[in-house]
Amino acid sequence: MPWLILFVAGLFEIGWAIGLKYTDGFTRPWPTALTALSMVISVVLLGLALKTLPVGTAYAVWTGIGTVGTALLGIYLFADPATALRLGCIGLIVAGIVGLKLVA
Repeated sequence: MPWLILFVAGLFEIGWAIGLKYTDGFTRPWPTALTALSMVISVVLLGLALKTLPVGTAYAVWTGIGTVGTALLGIYLFADPATALRLGCIGLIVAGIVGLKLVA
């Protein structure tokens, strides 16, 4: 169960990272409120997962999920570059997340 909680926390991290783009410098109230709510939920769920998972592993997986999801959504939503090198690096992050899960 802590891994599922950590995964959901990572999804909310993606939500607030992408949400920052929509806040327009925190000048738009609804996107700002939803982004702040996503931040709180993400950190609370991370804290719950840390009750049983090692902090280094959980934090690395949490940020990795957020990094990969944000990078992929940046490509999809905002036309960020999708070069082979960039996608390869994203793949390395995924490999790191899987590796940490396997050894934890």
